[in-house]
Amino acid sequence: MTRTVKLAINGVPYERSIEPRLLLVHLLRDVLGLTGTHVGCETSLCGACTVTVNGAAVKSCTMFAVQADGAVVGTIEGLAPGDSDSELHPVQEGFWERHGLQCGFCTPGMIMTAAAYLKENPSPSERDIRHSLDGNFCRCTGYVGIVDGVRYAVEKGGAR
Repeated sequence: MTRTVKLAINGVPYERSIEPRLLLVHLLRDVLGLTGTHVGCETSLCGACTVTVNGAAVKSCTMFAVQADGAVVGTIEGLAPGDSDSELHPVQEGFWERHGLQCGFCTPGMIMTAAAYLKENPSPSERDIRHSLDGNFCRCTGYVGIVDGVRYAVEKGGAR
């Protein structure tokens, strides 16, 4: 038995017939080819799969795609403004400028979490930033560059 879902991802409308048990992360990666969203732990602990659903950061490995029916979904592929490949979202720019990534596996989830947080809290303290990223796990950086990258975005007016 399949179910039809309609959703907008990065501003593009999609309609697909899917199995009700299909996770949102697998719809994005395997069905639609949006592989910027990473599959990490598949238990919601690492945050590598974080996307936005109706503006809120969610871990797509624990959400069924049918739960996103009618929703507006944002992934790392759609975060940068405009049509230019050279323009970055302030959080992406911050990670670049402040060395907020190392292996890059956690980066899409970290960036999506931070960007969603900054929309709600455009002037956070360092402690607030660290708390907002609490549900995302990085094994490489020690978080210093990540936090500095988010602070960079705050200074650049990162709430887009």
